Amino acid sequence: MVPPREDRLPYFLSRSRRLVWKLPVYYHMLAILTNPLCAGAYAYGKTETRTRIVEGQAYKSEGHSKPPSEWTALIQDHHAGYISWEQYERNQAMIAANANMKSRMEPKTGRGGRALLAGLLRCRRCGRMLHVEYAGRNPQQPRSHCHSAQLSHGEDRCISFGGWRADQAVAQEVLEAIGGNAVEAALQAAEQMRQQREARQRAAEMELEQARYEARLAERRYEAVDPEQRLVAAELESRWNAALQKVRDLEKKLQTLASDPQTVAIPSKEVLLSLAQDLPAVWNAPSTDMRLKQRIVHILIREIVVDIDEEKHEVVMLLHWAGGRHSELRIKKNAPGHRRNCTNLEAVEVVRRMNGQFSDEQIASTLNRLGMRTGADNTWNEARVYSLRHHHQLPDYDATRSPAVTLTLDQAAGRLGISVTAVRHLIHSKAIPATQVVPGAPWQIPAAAVESPEALQAAMNIKNRHRPRPQSHDEGTLELIGFELLEEEGVQKLRT
Repeated sequence: MVPPREDRLPYFLSRSRRLVWKLPVYYHMLAILTNPLCAGAYAYGKTETRTRIVEGQAYKSEGHSKPPSEWTALIQDHHAGYISWEQYERNQAMIAANANMKSRMEPKTGRGGRALLAGLLRCRRCGRMLHVEYAGRNPQQPRSHCHSAQLSHGEDRCISFGGWRADQAVAQEVLEAIGGNAVEAALQAAEQMRQQREARQRAAEMELEQARYEARLAERRYEAVDPEQRLVAAELESRWNAALQKVRDLEKKLQTLASDPQTVAIPSKEVLLSLAQDLPAVWNAPSTDMRLKQRIVHILIREIVVDIDEEKHEVVMLLHWAGGRHSELRIKKNAPGHRRNCTNLEAVEVVRRMNGQFSDEQIASTLNRLGMRTGADNTWNEARVYSLRHHHQLPDYDATRSPAVTLTLDQAAGRLGISVTAVRHLIHSKAIPATQVVPGAPWQIPAAAVESPEALQAAMNIKNRHRPRPQSHDEGTLELIGFELLEEEGVQKLRT
């Protein structure tokens, strides 16, 4: 039997309808979980067509979902399902509870968590809202991702950045916005709103008084008509009823204005200023609930559009404030391979230059003398220098690896029989040559220079008090102070 040609096969038997396996995306999984077929039910009429009037023209839109109670047909146990109908209903309730931004993608109020800006961040590249995750090396710190395109269409992620610095920067902007000037502006705005509400209420009262007069006038006209004139009496009665209905509507409107929840008592200026001054302390207190902070931020900021400047390694945030003002905020982002608690390059360079010539304890003393700190803002010790050397694969210090061709201040002072201060004075007076790897590091004095006749004679003069004296005692003291300042100046140069 000759097989039929492919172009003559039925559509459902065509080779183009072959099964293709793809990676699941968000909307595919959502369609499966929300389909009653998985629960063994047959459903029909799950969507409806809606019509709305815009500028006198009718517009129809299809595909609006209806609640299960309004479906045209629903037959449970129609076929064998993967899950039970009870499990299907629990899944729908869970999906509905998790859809915090379902209503037109609007940000919601604070829902807790450690992320201050949750629900406010929108990606500038794709326009989607960012998601907050707690993962990685430090699950306590939030991280913002824009991976909606990846979940929905399998595309690459747009941007990603840590949330700690962003939260701190935006919190600082919010605290500055609630300062003294902001309180003054808020009081003026509140006063203007109060005057506007009073004006609306007075206008409503005058309108109600006018409506009552018209109702009394319609009543008098109806009572004065001849009962034989039925058509006239019916028309006057209709006008009287319309006037009474207008009076009832205006009374309801006036009652609504009087019970407006915005007509709350405004605290005094002194109370608001004191609260503004105490707010930073309350904000930074560990006992302050994150939900309260999130609600404050959501009141002041409508949305934050975020992008990343790849060249400058900065997170660019455009803050859309509630009053209509916009402000840009740039936050430093760690370069690839770096993290927040990373040791600065100046300290690493000092360790590189001193490595192999000095012990870890001496290197730590030098770093502390220069005022340098670790990436976690701690002082240096032997263990931390050891950890840094091994991270950068620097060799260990071995005092027995080479003969001692240089001496320290203590060793030179011991050989010459004088004090360390006297040896330092000889170094500054160029009587003994000495060098430093970096300013603030231990002095390195050649052993041959200490044993030279000039050094021995200078040490002998100091012992015998026959060294060349300055013109006065004060001048010599100033000279020693000048040497100390010169050394300190070298340390400051290295710091800058």
